[in-house]
Amino acid sequence: MKTHSAKAFQTLPMKKIFLILILLAFSLVACSGSSQPLLMIPTAPGEADEQAVQAVETPYPTRPAYQPGELVEYIAQAGDTLPALAARFNTTEAEIRLANPIIPPDATTMPPGMPMQIPIYYRALWGNPYQIIPDAAFVNGPDASTFNTAQFINQQQSWFYQYKAWAFSGTRTAAEIVDYVAANYSISPKLLLALLEYQAGVFSHSSISSDAEANLLGLDSPFAIGVYLQLSRAANILNDGYYRWREGDLIEFELEDGSIVRPDPWQNAATVSLQYFFAQVLDVESYKLAIGQDGFAQTYQRLFGDPWSIEPHIAGSLKQPDLLLPYVNDVTWAFTGGPHTGWGSLFPWSAMDFAPPSEHSGCDISPLATTAVGSGVVVRDGEGFLVLDLDGDGDEHTGWNIFYLHVANEGRVPVGTVVEAGDFLGHPSCEGGRSTGTHIHIARKYNGEWVSASGVIPFVLSGWQPLAGDAAYSGYLVKGDTYILANTKPDNRSAIPVDGTDQ
Repeated sequence: MKTHSAKAFQTLPMKKIFLILILLAFSLVACSGSSQPLLMIPTAPGEADEQAVQAVETPYPTRPAYQPGELVEYIAQAGDTLPALAARFNTTEAEIRLANPIIPPDATTMPPGMPMQIPIYYRALWGNPYQIIPDAAFVNGPDASTFNTAQFINQQQSWFYQYKAWAFSGTRTAAEIVDYVAANYSISPKLLLALLEYQAGVFSHSSISSDAEANLLGLDSPFAIGVYLQLSRAANILNDGYYRWREGDLIEFELEDGSIVRPDPWQNAATVSLQYFFAQVLDVESYKLAIGQDGFAQTYQRLFGDPWSIEPHIAGSLKQPDLLLPYVNDVTWAFTGGPHTGWGSLFPWSAMDFAPPSEHSGCDISPLATTAVGSGVVVRDGEGFLVLDLDGDGDEHTGWNIFYLHVANEGRVPVGTVVEAGDFLGHPSCEGGRSTGTHIHIARKYNGEWVSASGVIPFVLSGWQPLAGDAAYSGYLVKGDTYILANTKPDNRSAIPVDGTDQ
């Protein structure tokens, strides 16, 4: 490949150099740096003598009050999309495109490391620009593929090593609980372990009282008592913060004293997720410590090393492969759930629901089949669910994976089964999770990250594209001029037409 020499670049106008850099970013998405992008504002001349005092009064650098529409430099991070960037910088997608004309019209995710200029509109109360961990260390993705949770816990020889408690229908070890939460919420077990150590000292304390164990992570709730429920609730909150920032929805949150924090526009999703979580469980001073370099980041690095050496997990211009509806479309099924949570109760809205025809409402195992949306191998199953790995490598941490919920245990294909698109997987039911009627819930992940059903990479099935509503479970399926209304009590408006070309 030809490259420009340094001398050649010196003769180019700056605008042309900028456009070349962006073009290279889109064409060489794998060639990106992995160092931590610390966006610290330097101290102005003459202020050095006052630094110690200012450090107490202002625990992190502040940003200037930019002029409306002023262009600022930004380096794209894994998973960035134009709608989310527009929300974070208080601008519009059209203005970003105008400032970066090289971005293709059909661009989805931005290539990590791509230099951009973004028109910014100042918001007061911007938070700490320090980045705690990269997004690739947050999700249960490639970085966690070879991590052995049980082995790591056993090596620590703390009280956590011998911990056992009742969880998900049995007596479970600490490692089994961590792995279960990590797999279902798709959050790295390393992050969960670091959170347990930071909040509760599970590796540094020799013992723990029953009262301390009940509120291990600081989530003071009568409905979340003990390691499993505390960790599940924490994972739910962490995902909510991560994916709301990813979607451009989380612009501000409150601290314990009622003060407002607006995350720095240059922040990454994992850092904002941790800030959002710590804001709900710590007082203000403890919060400031936790989100700085001497807080949670230090604990993570002590346990697992430098996370900024991990390669980005979301490349530029990510596309979904062609997928079918999750059933044989020779009878009319109903669209009973628009975009809603993939697992848990909050964000991400990565899932949709489909119900087979039935003569009565309620929960029965349907005689009809749910089928593979694409070719792949079944890599994991459990109570009412299975996971289909579309790249066929047998590793749920990598590539595209489809999560199916409410698949009856009886008659379901076993783990290891290789299927083609349209092949039988099992029967719709109410098994697994919460359900008021027989249906199938499906969601997508890529490299461990849940992918929004109606975002820039829509969850298109047999040509049907979802549109999210104002609330979870609402919305439409759209194909051409046909709109199918999501309805938990299906009627003719939620019936998906039979189309012999779909399967």
